[in-house]
Amino acid sequence: MSTPPSDIDQLRARAFAPDWRLRAVWLGFAVYVLYAAGQLNFTWERFVVGIDRGATFLGRMFPPEFVRWQLLVEGLLESLQIAIIASAIGILLSLPIGLLAARNLMPSAVTVPARAVIALARSFHPIIVAIIFVKAIGFGPLAGICALIFASIGFVAKLFAEAIEEISLKQVEAIRATGATFMGVVIMGVLPQVLSRFIGFATYQLDSNLRNSTMVGIVGGGGIGGTLFSAFRRFDYDFVCAILIAIIAMIMVGELIATWLRKTFQ
Repeated sequence: MSTPPSDIDQLRARAFAPDWRLRAVWLGFAVYVLYAAGQLNFTWERFVVGIDRGATFLGRMFPPEFVRWQLLVEGLLESLQIAIIASAIGILLSLPIGLLAARNLMPSAVTVPARAVIALARSFHPIIVAIIFVKAIGFGPLAGICALIFASIGFVAKLFAEAIEEISLKQVEAIRATGATFMGVVIMGVLPQVLSRFIGFATYQLDSNLRNSTMVGIVGGGGIGGTLFSAFRRFDYDFVCAILIAIIAMIMVGELIATWLRKTFQ
Protein backbone atom coordinates (compact mmCIF):
# COMPACT_ATOMS: atom_id res chain seq x y z
CA MET A 1 0.00 0.00 0.00
CA SER A 2 1.62 3.25 -1.11
CA THR A 3 1.52 6.46 0.87
CA PRO A 4 -0.68 9.20 -0.61
CA PRO A 5 1.20 12.18 -2.07
CA SER A 6 -0.28 14.53 0.51
CA ASP A 7 1.06 12.36 3.35
CA ILE A 8 4.49 12.24 1.70
CA ASP A 9 4.56 16.02 1.50
CA GLN A 10 3.64 16.28 5.17
CA LEU A 11 6.37 13.81 6.15
CA ARG A 12 8.91 15.67 4.06
CA ALA A 13 7.88 18.97 5.61
CA ARG A 14 8.28 17.57 9.13
CA ALA A 15 11.60 15.86 8.34
CA PHE A 16 13.18 18.99 6.84
CA ALA A 17 11.43 21.59 8.95
CA PRO A 18 13.81 24.44 9.88
CA ASP A 19 14.83 24.55 13.53
CA TRP A 20 14.31 28.25 14.20
CA ARG A 21 15.49 27.97 17.81
CA LEU A 22 18.85 26.57 16.73
CA ARG A 23 19.16 29.21 14.03
CA ALA A 24 18.39 31.90 16.59
CA VAL A 25 21.14 30.53 18.87
CA TRP A 26 23.70 30.58 16.03
CA LEU A 27 22.62 34.08 15.02
CA GLY A 28 22.95 35.28 18.60
CA PHE A 29 26.40 33.69 18.82
CA ALA A 30 27.53 35.41 15.62
CA VAL A 31 26.24 38.77 16.86
CA TYR A 32 28.07 38.34 20.16
CA VAL A 33 31.33 37.46 18.37
CA LEU A 34 31.11 40.71 16.42
CA TYR A 35 30.25 42.63 19.59
CA ALA A 36 33.17 41.07 21.52
CA ALA A 37 35.59 41.84 18.67
CA GLY A 38 34.49 45.46 18.79
CA GLN A 39 34.89 45.67 22.57
CA LEU A 40 38.41 44.19 22.38
CA ASN A 41 39.46 46.74 19.74
CA PHE A 42 40.16 44.02 17.19
CA THR A 43 40.55 45.56 13.75
CA TRP A 44 41.82 44.30 10.42
CA GLU A 45 44.43 47.08 10.31
CA ARG A 46 45.97 45.92 13.58
CA PHE A 47 46.01 42.36 12.29
CA VAL A 48 47.88 43.36 9.13
CA VAL A 49 50.40 45.41 11.13
CA GLY A 50 50.87 42.47 13.47
CA ILE A 51 51.67 40.16 10.57
CA ASP A 52 54.35 42.56 9.35
CA ARG A 53 55.89 42.86 12.80
CA GLY A 54 55.72 39.10 13.24
CA ALA A 55 57.62 38.60 10.00
CA THR A 56 60.31 41.02 11.22
CA PHE A 57 60.50 39.20 14.55
CA LEU A 58 60.87 35.79 12.86
CA GLY A 59 63.56 37.21 10.61
CA ARG A 60 65.60 38.23 13.66
CA MET A 61 65.27 34.73 15.14
CA PHE A 62 67.11 32.97 12.33
CA PRO A 63 69.62 31.50 12.25
CA PRO A 64 69.37 30.13 15.82
CA GLU A 65 72.38 30.59 18.06
CA PHE A 66 73.55 27.51 20.01
CA VAL A 67 76.85 28.92 21.30
CA ARG A 68 75.51 29.03 24.87
CA TRP A 69 74.46 25.38 24.75
CA GLN A 70 75.55 24.77 28.34
CA LEU A 71 72.99 27.28 29.65
CA LEU A 72 70.42 25.69 27.36
CA VAL A 73 71.10 22.16 28.57
CA GLU A 74 71.09 23.28 32.20
CA GLY A 75 67.63 24.81 31.81
CA LEU A 76 66.24 21.78 29.99
CA LEU A 77 67.52 19.39 32.65
CA GLU A 78 65.99 21.52 35.38
CA SER A 79 62.63 21.54 33.57
CA LEU A 80 62.85 17.78 33.14
CA GLN A 81 63.55 17.31 36.85
CA ILE A 82 60.67 19.60 37.79
CA ALA A 83 58.27 17.63 35.56
CA ILE A 84 59.34 14.21 36.84
CA ILE A 85 59.27 15.14 40.54
CA ALA A 86 55.94 16.95 40.25
CA SER A 87 54.40 14.06 38.29
CA ALA A 88 55.58 11.43 40.77
CA ILE A 89 54.29 13.28 43.84
CA GLY A 90 51.12 14.51 42.15
CA ILE A 91 50.16 11.06 40.89
CA LEU A 92 50.81 9.47 44.30
CA LEU A 93 48.61 12.08 45.98
CA SER A 94 45.93 11.64 43.33
CA LEU A 95 45.46 7.96 44.14
CA PRO A 96 43.88 8.40 47.60
CA ILE A 97 42.06 11.59 46.63
CA GLY A 98 40.54 9.95 43.56
CA LEU A 99 39.55 6.90 45.59
CA LEU A 100 37.85 9.09 48.21
CA ALA A 101 36.01 10.96 45.45
CA ALA A 102 34.48 7.78 43.94
CA ARG A 103 30.77 7.90 44.77
CA ASN A 104 30.20 4.18 44.24
CA LEU A 105 32.66 3.28 47.00
CA MET A 106 32.47 6.16 49.47
CA PRO A 107 29.63 7.94 51.29
CA SER A 108 28.71 11.51 50.44
CA ALA A 109 30.39 12.81 53.59
CA VAL A 110 33.71 11.66 52.11
CA THR A 111 33.20 12.26 48.39
CA VAL A 112 32.03 15.87 48.72
CA PRO A 113 35.22 17.17 50.42
CA ALA A 114 37.40 15.09 48.08
CA ARG A 115 35.65 16.46 45.01
CA ALA A 116 35.93 19.97 46.43
CA VAL A 117 39.71 19.52 46.60
CA ILE A 118 39.73 18.29 42.99
CA ALA A 119 37.57 21.20 41.85
CA LEU A 120 39.86 23.65 43.61
CA ALA A 121 42.93 22.13 41.95
CA ARG A 122 41.22 22.34 38.54
CA SER A 123 40.04 25.92 38.98
CA PHE A 124 43.37 27.63 38.31
CA HIS A 125 45.87 27.48 35.48
CA PRO A 126 49.35 26.25 36.49
CA ILE A 127 50.77 29.69 35.72
CA ILE A 128 48.48 31.33 38.29
CA VAL A 129 49.34 28.68 40.88
CA ALA A 130 53.03 29.11 40.11
CA ILE A 131 52.77 32.86 40.73
CA ILE A 132 51.17 32.17 44.10
CA PHE A 133 53.88 29.69 45.10
CA VAL A 134 56.63 32.04 43.87
CA LYS A 135 55.22 34.75 46.13
CA ALA A 136 54.89 32.27 49.02
CA ILE A 137 58.20 30.36 48.90
CA GLY A 138 60.34 32.43 46.54
CA PHE A 139 61.84 31.96 43.11
CA GLY A 140 63.21 28.60 42.05
CA PRO A 141 62.29 25.05 41.05
CA LEU A 142 60.41 24.35 44.30
CA ALA A 143 57.68 26.80 43.35
CA GLY A 144 57.34 25.19 39.93
CA ILE A 145 57.19 21.69 41.44
CA CYS A 146 54.46 22.70 43.89
CA ALA A 147 52.43 24.34 41.11
CA LEU A 148 52.60 21.25 38.89
CA ILE A 149 51.75 18.93 41.80
CA PHE A 150 48.63 21.01 42.34
CA ALA A 151 47.74 20.75 38.65
CA SER A 152 48.42 17.00 38.59
CA ILE A 153 45.99 16.39 41.43
CA GLY A 154 43.22 18.24 39.63
CA PHE A 155 43.61 16.19 36.45
CA VAL A 156 44.60 12.68 37.56
CA ALA A 157 42.38 12.50 40.66
CA LYS A 158 39.29 13.52 38.69
CA LEU A 159 39.84 10.96 35.93
CA PHE A 160 40.80 8.28 38.43
CA ALA A 161 37.57 8.86 40.39
CA GLU A 162 35.51 8.69 37.21
CA ALA A 163 37.26 5.48 36.17
CA ILE A 164 36.45 3.89 39.54
CA GLU A 165 32.80 4.91 39.23
CA GLU A 166 32.60 3.00 35.93
CA ILE A 167 33.90 -0.34 37.26
CA SER A 168 31.80 -3.46 37.68
CA LEU A 169 30.78 -3.89 41.32
CA LYS A 170 30.35 -7.66 40.94
CA GLN A 171 34.07 -8.21 41.36
CA VAL A 172 34.12 -5.83 44.33
CA GLU A 173 31.24 -7.68 46.03
CA ALA A 174 32.96 -11.03 45.40
CA ILE A 175 36.12 -9.81 47.15
CA ARG A 176 34.06 -8.43 50.03
CA ALA A 177 32.31 -11.77 50.43
CA THR A 178 35.66 -13.39 51.22
CA GLY A 179 35.98 -11.16 54.28
CA ALA A 180 38.72 -8.97 52.82
CA THR A 181 39.53 -5.62 54.38
CA PHE A 182 38.78 -2.36 52.63
CA MET A 183 42.33 -2.09 51.31
CA GLY A 184 42.12 -5.69 50.15
CA VAL A 185 38.96 -4.86 48.23
CA VAL A 186 40.66 -1.86 46.66
CA ILE A 187 43.80 -3.77 45.71
CA MET A 188 42.10 -6.93 44.46
CA GLY A 189 38.73 -5.65 43.26
CA VAL A 190 39.19 -2.04 42.16
CA LEU A 191 42.75 -1.47 40.95
CA PRO A 192 42.84 -4.37 38.45
CA GLN A 193 39.83 -2.87 36.66
CA VAL A 194 41.29 0.64 36.36
CA LEU A 195 45.04 0.02 36.25
CA SER A 196 45.44 0.30 32.47
CA ARG A 197 43.45 3.54 32.36
CA PHE A 198 45.38 4.92 35.32
CA ILE A 199 48.67 4.26 33.51
CA GLY A 200 47.30 6.23 30.58
CA PHE A 201 46.33 9.11 32.88
CA ALA A 202 49.76 9.09 34.52
CA THR A 203 51.72 9.11 31.27
CA TYR A 204 49.56 11.88 29.86
CA GLN A 205 50.09 13.96 33.00
CA LEU A 206 53.84 13.43 32.78
CA ASP A 207 53.75 14.68 29.21
CA SER A 208 51.59 17.64 30.26
CA ASN A 209 53.90 18.54 33.15
CA LEU A 210 56.84 18.42 30.77
CA ARG A 211 55.17 21.15 28.71
CA ASN A 212 53.98 23.13 31.70
CA SER A 213 57.42 23.04 33.31
CA THR A 214 58.63 25.34 30.53
CA MET A 215 55.82 27.81 31.29
CA VAL A 216 56.10 28.04 35.07
CA GLY A 217 59.72 29.13 34.65
CA ILE A 218 58.54 32.32 32.95
CA VAL A 219 57.04 33.51 36.26
CA GLY A 220 60.01 32.35 38.35
CA GLY A 221 59.28 28.66 38.84
CA GLY A 222 62.65 27.45 37.54
CA GLY A 223 63.57 25.56 34.40
CA ILE A 224 64.10 26.60 30.82
CA GLY A 225 61.22 29.07 30.99
CA GLY A 226 63.33 31.46 33.04
CA THR A 227 66.11 31.28 30.46
CA LEU A 228 63.60 31.93 27.69
CA PHE A 229 62.12 34.93 29.48
CA SER A 230 65.59 36.41 30.11
CA ALA A 231 66.47 36.01 26.42
CA PHE A 232 63.28 37.81 25.42
CA ARG A 233 64.05 40.69 27.78
CA ARG A 234 67.53 41.04 26.25
CA PHE A 235 66.07 40.98 22.71
CA ASP A 236 68.35 38.01 22.12
CA TYR A 237 66.03 36.51 19.53
CA ASP A 238 68.50 34.11 17.90
CA PHE A 239 69.03 32.49 21.30
CA VAL A 240 65.24 32.51 21.79
CA CYS A 241 64.93 30.47 18.62
CA ALA A 242 67.52 27.99 19.89
CA ILE A 243 65.60 27.63 23.17
CA LEU A 244 62.30 27.08 21.35
CA ILE A 245 63.86 24.42 19.13
CA ALA A 246 65.26 22.68 22.21
CA ILE A 247 61.87 22.81 23.96
CA ILE A 248 60.12 21.35 20.91
CA ALA A 249 62.69 18.56 20.74
CA MET A 250 62.25 17.80 24.45
CA ILE A 251 58.45 17.70 24.13
CA MET A 252 58.63 15.40 21.11
CA VAL A 253 60.97 12.99 22.91
CA GLY A 254 58.67 13.07 25.92
CA GLU A 255 55.68 12.28 23.70
CA LEU A 256 57.51 9.29 22.20
CA ILE A 257 58.41 7.99 25.65
CA ALA A 258 54.84 8.46 26.91
CA THR A 259 53.47 6.60 23.88
CA TRP A 260 55.91 3.75 24.47
CA LEU A 261 54.92 3.53 28.14
CA ARG A 262 51.22 3.38 27.26
CA LYS A 263 51.78 0.62 24.73
CA THR A 264 54.04 -1.33 27.06
CA PHE A 265 52.04 -1.28 30.28
CA GLN A 266 48.42 -1.03 29.10
